[in-house]
Amino acid sequence: MDASASPAPAAPGPAPEAGPGPLPPPAPASRLRRLAAPAGVLAVVVGAFGYVAAVDPNEPGHYPVCPLLRFTGVFCPGCGGLRSAHAFAHGDLLTALGANAAAVAGYAVFAAVWLLWVVRASAGRPLRIGLAPRYWWGVGALLLVFSVVRNLPFGSALAP
Repeated sequence: MDASASPAPAAPGPAPEAGPGPLPPPAPASRLRRLAAPAGVLAVVVGAFGYVAAVDPNEPGHYPVCPLLRFTGVFCPGCGGLRSAHAFAHGDLLTALGANAAAVAGYAVFAAVWLLWVVRASAGRPLRIGLAPRYWWGVGALLLVFSVVRNLPFGSALAP
């Protein structure tokens, strides 16, 4: 026999099993499960505000000093944020705005985004925040202007 000859065809047998077919789509998550992540984030934020409300940042020694302020004497956009959170947690909105107006604006943005997250999660839709880069640059520019103005003599009302 010739070595280049092809082997004999295999004997017919049972066809291989095709399997159970495509898997069914996963069952939708329950509403409680969909709301677990927003609830967990809210619990962490409430815990952090509760801690800052209980441990007064106006008394020295409780929190570390801002390194930028300590080494340069310049207020960063976050300087006064803990004092702002403390006043906000105690319901004193004017003092919170005086300590750090940008932080108070951040609290409002967080509340709006969190509420949107809860509504979308409750409906079974994901939270997608697709902001164009120009908006992120705009936020950065606003924080930069806020930082510069609060360090100038005419912007002392924005300093903590």
